[in-house]
Amino acid sequence: MASKQELEKYLNIIKESNFNEKCPIKDALEVIGGKWKLNILGQLLRKEVCRFNQLKRDISGITNTMLSNSLRELENDELIIRNQYNEMPVRVEYTLTDRGRNLLPLLYELTIWWDDYKNNKENSK
Repeated sequence: MASKQELEKYLNIIKESNFNEKCPIKDALEVIGGKWKLNILGQLLRKEVCRFNQLKRDISGITNTMLSNSLRELENDELIIRNQYNEMPVRVEYTLTDRGRNLLPLLYELTIWWDDYKNNKENSK
């Protein structure tokens, strides 16, 4: 959890930012946002190492193209590593980088917020 001083500094960044331009929140959500990226990251958090076909089986509804594109974007953003082994047939495995694993506390905090939001919303009905 962030300190009060860190939160105040962050609040000032938000107040000074123009959400139509560069914004740290929008930039972060562009890296992990979209329909499939959190599903992929979640699978890699669960299993640590996954092959393409395993991800395809575990993520219901994702197409080969969307999985390939999402994996490429996550790799370019340095959240995952693609390891290709020169075997026949070629074997490719995906793992999280340290940067990708560092999302775990953030996702946990977001889950805590969601549970609180959902419970308060249900109780206000």
